[in-house]
Amino acid sequence: MTNMPIAPSSVGTNAPPCSSRMQRQSRPVSASRRFVSAVAGTAAIALSLCGSPAFAGDPFRTTNQHAIGKNTEAAFKAIFERGDYQAARKYLSQAEPSEPLSYAMKASLAYLDKDWNALRTNATKTRETAEQLRKTDPLRGNLYVAVGEFMEGAYIVSREGTVRGTPQALNKLQRVFQSLNAAEKLSPQDPELNLVKGFMDLMLAVNLPFANPADAVERLNKYAQPRYLAYRGIAIGYRDLNQPTKALEFVDQALKVTPNNPDLYYLKAQVLVKQGKNQESLEFFRKALDKTAQLPRQLRNQIAYERCRTEFRIDQKERNCSTELKK
Repeated sequence: MTNMPIAPSSVGTNAPPCSSRMQRQSRPVSASRRFVSAVAGTAAIALSLCGSPAFAGDPFRTTNQHAIGKNTEAAFKAIFERGDYQAARKYLSQAEPSEPLSYAMKASLAYLDKDWNALRTNATKTRETAEQLRKTDPLRGNLYVAVGEFMEGAYIVSREGTVRGTPQALNKLQRVFQSLNAAEKLSPQDPELNLVKGFMDLMLAVNLPFANPADAVERLNKYAQPRYLAYRGIAIGYRDLNQPTKALEFVDQALKVTPNNPDLYYLKAQVLVKQGKNQESLEFFRKALDKTAQLPRQLRNQIAYERCRTEFRIDQKERNCSTELKK
């Protein structure tokens, strides 16, 4: 949900994945893109990694673990540990058909590819498989019903535009909150729930007036697991609250755990730009682009564009940054 991504990221995706991926000069280019980027990053963040021999991967809990399929787990490990979207696609092509996480990640990748039909199809599959999961695992079932509804709202805004699509998307959000509340009643301190809800609240706070980013940061800091994804979310929150010193602290904590993820290098570059450290940021733009083969084309192009704009701010030499973009 980086840079969620979205960027994921931030993803986003990202997020990043969750790191507000569709940005220009570190700012989202439109309300519609901000909303869709938030959704993609949020859904992606919900899906994670790290295995357990007794279960097919539960990175959130040390007790009362929940199982997911091994191919779904491998796909998320590829993205969130290594930022390798191409490897994730291969695993997702063989992912377990009853696991809503796999469809949520497919929807996130479709968003990054601007494949709106695939976004719609996989968002709906996320919701439908989660509705079935509620029968055996009501906590995660309700949680991913919310994710599916959230991404269906993103599809509506992406296709209808902000003016026409927002009323329908807001209706979806009402159902999102109903499902999240149902999950929260079952286990209010559940780390997976708090990770997903923290990212949702964080991204919505950037785009809508009724969410508080400070509350989302607190939720991520207190309850969310795994920690490096929580750190990443907190960094995004402080970036968007215009507190880059704190943002940098949490990016660095995330990098200590997952030091080879290009989404995190990109996020660190953005934070340094916010601090006015343009020259220093170029190292981290470069590190992110060194892993171009792993990245979706749209994400790679956004990183390259922002690096080009940063170089312009440093040397004030006219340049055509559109030449950095690849088809």
